[in-house]
Amino acid sequence: MVMERETLASRLGFILLSAGCAVGLGNVWRFPYITGQYGGAVFVLIYLLCLVFIGLPVMVMEFSIGRASRRNISDALRILEPSGKKWHLYGPVAIAGNYLLMMFYTVITGWLLYYFVSSLSGRLEGLDSVASAEFFSVLQSDIPLQTVFMIVSVAIGFLICMGGLQNGVEKASKIMMLGLLAIMIILVINSMLLPGAGEGLSFYLVPDAARASEAGLSEIVFAAMSQAFFTLSIGMGGMEIFGSYIDKKQSLTGEAIRIIALDTSVALMAGLIIFPACFSFGVNPGSGPGLLFVTLPNIFSQMSGGRFWGALFFLFMSFAAMTTLIAVFENIIAYWMDTHGWPRKKAALVNMAVIMVLSVPCILGFNALSSFSPLGEGTTILDLEDFLISSTIMPLGSLLFVIFCSHRSGWGWKNFVAEADTGEGIRFPSWLRFYVRWILPVIVVCIFAKGYWDIFSAA
Repeated sequence: MVMERETLASRLGFILLSAGCAVGLGNVWRFPYITGQYGGAVFVLIYLLCLVFIGLPVMVMEFSIGRASRRNISDALRILEPSGKKWHLYGPVAIAGNYLLMMFYTVITGWLLYYFVSSLSGRLEGLDSVASAEFFSVLQSDIPLQTVFMIVSVAIGFLICMGGLQNGVEKASKIMMLGLLAIMIILVINSMLLPGAGEGLSFYLVPDAARASEAGLSEIVFAAMSQAFFTLSIGMGGMEIFGSYIDKKQSLTGEAIRIIALDTSVALMAGLIIFPACFSFGVNPGSGPGLLFVTLPNIFSQMSGGRFWGALFFLFMSFAAMTTLIAVFENIIAYWMDTHGWPRKKAALVNMAVIMVLSVPCILGFNALSSFSPLGEGTTILDLEDFLISSTIMPLGSLLFVIFCSHRSGWGWKNFVAEADTGEGIRFPSWLRFYVRWILPVIVVCIFAKGYWDIFSAA
C-alpha cells in the first residue's frame, strides 16, 4: 500500500523550513570571525559571489531532484536516473550523512539549551574570561549533564516531527524562524547602542585592503568558497526532501535565492551582534566553540542587563540549532517512510532512540575518550564527525548532484532546467550550462581537496 505523499501548507513554510535547515552554527560559529579576519566588506563581496555561483546552482538542483521525484534522496536518484545507471548508490550515503551530522549537532544543541537555562537562572552572571572558560570545561567533563540536554534536544526535535509535516515540522519551523529573526533584530539594536560599537562595525563592514592583502586573495577566495558551500547544508539531500514537499507554482531558482538571502541576512546580523559587543568590552571575538561558550558569556556578564541579553542570545542560538535538527530529522523520517513504508510515528520513535545512542561518542570525546585524537593532537570525536560531513560527504554529494543534473549519463540538463523553471518566477540562466557542466565540478573538487589538505598538512 502506497501512502499519500504529504505536502507543505504554504510557500512561506517551505522558505522558512529550508532556511531553517541552512541557518545554524556556521552563521555564528565561523562567518563573523572570517569576515573580520579577511578584510570585512572585501570578504563579504567575494562570499556573495560564491553564494551565487556555487551555492545557488547546487541548491536549485537539490530542490529540482526532490520536486521531480516526490521522494527522499535515496529513492529520488533511483527514479530519475537512466536505466542501468547506478547514481542511486549515493542515496544511502547521503542518508548516513544525516545521521552522522546529528551525532554531534545534537550535543551542541544540548549545550546551547543548557546555556540558555543557565543564563536565565543567573548562573553565568559575573563570570570573567577564566571563570567562563572553566564553566564550559566543567560542562564538557560532565557526562550525565551533557547526556540529559542532548536527550532533551533530540526528544524536542522528533516529537515536533511526529506531529506531522504541516502541523509539526512546518508550524514549529515558522515559529522558531520568525522568533529567531525577531530576537536577532533586538540583539543587533542592543549591540549597536553599546559604547565603542562603531569601532566594531568599522572592523566588520568597512573594506580593509591591508587585512585583505595580509591574508592573500587566494586564501580569501577559498575561505569564501568554503563558507558559501557549507553554510547552505547542501550535498546530503536536506534541501532535496523539502523540494519533494512543494507544488509547481513557483520556479525553484527564485525560491533558492530567497532562502539564500535569508541565510545570509542571519549571518550578517550575527556579526552585527558580535563585533560591536566584542570591541565595546575589548575582547577578541575568535571563532568556534570558544566564541559561543566562553567569549560571549564573558561579554554578557559585563553588560548592563547581561542576564537578559545572554538568555535572549542563547534562545536565538537554540532556535537556530533546533530548526536544523528538525529539518534533518524530517529527512531521516522521510527516508524510512518512503523507502521502507514505516508510519511517521514509528519512524520518529525508532530514530529518536537511535540518534540518542549515536550521539554518546561525541559526548565521551571530551572526557572518557579525550585521549583519542583522530585528526591530530588536540582534536576530538566531534572534529572527526564534523570533518567527515563538512569536508567529505557534503562536497562529494554536491559534486554528484552537479554531474547528475548536467550530463546525459545522469538526469540531464534539459530535465533539470525544465523542472527548475516550472512555475512563475526567475528562470535558471541557460548561459550557465557550460559553467555548471565543466567548471563548477572542478571548483567543488578543489574545495574537497583543500579541506583534506588543511586537515592532514596540519596534523
